[in-house]
Amino acid sequence: MSDESGTQAIPAGSPEGDGPRPEPIRFFGTAWVHHDNGYALRRVGAATGSLAAAVASCLILRFAYEGLQIADTGSFVTVLVIAMFAICSALAFRNTWDGFGRRPDPDRQASLRGLLAIGFVGSLLAFFFRSLIEAPGEKLHREEYEAARREHEKRGARRTGNPSKKKRRR
Repeated sequence: MSDESGTQAIPAGSPEGDGPRPEPIRFFGTAWVHHDNGYALRRVGAATGSLAAAVASCLILRFAYEGLQIADTGSFVTVLVIAMFAICSALAFRNTWDGFGRRPDPDRQASLRGLLAIGFVGSLLAFFFRSLIEAPGEKLHREEYEAARREHEKRGARRTGNPSKKKRRR
């Protein structure tokens, strides 16, 4: 069970307690809440992995560029391909970076899927740089989790006692 922010609520009377439960983040689970269970090591791993994937991707793109040179397609096609990857990577970086701070619109994400696939290096670099600061998406998830906890506490504070035992005025 989850609300519109994505934070999951724990059913009343369950062993975990009453109240909202943090939403897990890919590669981090719920370790981002208290920065435990190897959180620092996971951040180092995420940063290292995304940087290694970006470097490997750039090497693959270099082979593609060399293929264009061997095919002798001309300078126009070469410039066009380089510009396409550079622009798509910049847009993918910006889109991925913004996605760490707010929930992305699913329709917009679907329409940008091809562009983001071409600019995959930008997405990997955004993930790398965000991993240096925090778990990617941690700030957004923390804000939603804290808001859900405050709302839960506010709802719990209003309810005191059993309402059926209240004295009724006649």
